Amino acid sequence: MSLFLLLILVALVLGIVGFTAHGLFYLLIIGAVVLLADLVYAAVRLHRGGRRHRVVR
Repeated sequence: MSLFLLLILVALVLGIVGFTAHGLFYLLIIGAVVLLADLVYAAVRLHRGGRRHRVVR
């Protein structure tokens, strides 16, 4: 969970810097890519995590 939050924070900072600084638009793009990768990571982790906790009868 802490990795998810750290990547969200990094994406936010890169996006803000890329949006406000002239000529650093590529940081905004990198921030968006990091955000998308983080969301995919969270979705895969949530999807996989449900299978481990099922009770076998």
